[in-house]
Amino acid sequence: MLWTIAIILLILWALGFVVFHVASGLIHILIVLAIIVGLVQLFRGRRV
Repeated sequence: MLWTIAIILLILWALGFVVFHVASGLIHILIVLAIIVGLVQLFRGRRV
């Protein structure tokens, strides 16, 4: 589930970076959230 959210955020970031160059602050927030979600999933997966 978290990987799906991370991938969706990365795709939205890439589209936003190319298409909507005006909202650059929001785009960078999306990439940071995607990285955080990916790291959380990575560390949670190791505990199991």
